[in-house]
Amino acid sequence: MATDDRHWMTRALELAERGRGHVEPNPLVGAVVVRDGRLVGEGWHQRFGGPHAEVNALAAAGEAARGATLYVTLEPCCHHGKTPPCTDAVLRAGVGRVVAAMPDPFPQVAGKGAELLRAAGVPVDLGTCEAAARRLNAPYLKLLATGRPYVHAKWAMTLDGKIATRTGDSRWVSNEASRRRVHELRGRMDAVLVGVGTVLADDPLLTARPPGPRTAARVVLDSRGRTPPGCRLAATARDVPTLVVTAGAEPAALRAAGCEVLALAGGGRPSADALLAELGRRRMTNVLVEGGAEVLGSFLDARAIDEVHVFVAPKLAGGREALTPVGGRGVERIAEALPLAEWRVEVIEGDVLLHGRVAGAAGP
Repeated sequence: MATDDRHWMTRALELAERGRGHVEPNPLVGAVVVRDGRLVGEGWHQRFGGPHAEVNALAAAGEAARGATLYVTLEPCCHHGKTPPCTDAVLRAGVGRVVAAMPDPFPQVAGKGAELLRAAGVPVDLGTCEAAARRLNAPYLKLLATGRPYVHAKWAMTLDGKIATRTGDSRWVSNEASRRRVHELRGRMDAVLVGVGTVLADDPLLTARPPGPRTAARVVLDSRGRTPPGCRLAATARDVPTLVVTAGAEPAALRAAGCEVLALAGGGRPSADALLAELGRRRMTNVLVEGGAEVLGSFLDARAIDEVHVFVAPKLAGGREALTPVGGRGVERIAEALPLAEWRVEVIEGDVLLHGRVAGAAGP
């Protein structure tokens, strides 16, 4: 039974992944209906505000759901939100057993869904593939637990650890295939964040091209309000949300261009913690920090990075004055360095992508 449960839950986790970028701030959820050892229905939460995974899977199963086992990656909800309670659908379908990977920590659920089903005579087993389910929904879990979004740090560097030459030239460190991957990443974020130095040096758009399932807000950390009103971010601010975060400056020209200007106290620079608290209040789930070095350093110093996406190009740039990816204060001892709990390495047409989750980030 345990082996079968893991097999079907693995399939449910695969289905849940299909909702990434489409359902946030809701969790990613997949569901599978199995009767007499045979798959009779499956589904996933496909879009924010749409039917939940259990409803889709049970609809696909139809009458075959009666007496079947429902595998779901998160405890079924038992409250009215944008959709009716999933527990109602489970009971109407006559499901004989529910296997959920983990409890849902959302306060209106938090074990109540499982209790309701058990009270109605439906056995509920929790914990199958729980570690994988927690990794899948690490951003959702962090937002619920801390009120802060999950922070992805991204940079591209040469083999000797440079993001630009001593003259500041950085086009292009990584190859075209790696840059396409970055656009895919942007397309499932709620915000893409850079410092004003990056804006002044590169005049980026910070959009996903082609567009992804989400349109990320562009966030510029700009303590003194130096973002040029004629830059591409300001020029497109009426089409793509653009937030300029200052330490008290009020750049009227940026407001006139359609940018939102947010003043955050921070002793000369808006703090990463204050910014993340504000983005969390806006229910942002995933934030991509793209640089530059001082901005990435400020997030590292604040221990605010949850996941890294590092593109390493097989090139040597050299130069003691050439920029490295992460500035800030840094740690005093290697023992204090931020370790990765898990990672994977992928070769992208010659570049190497190192993608990993920081130890202590939301998850198992």
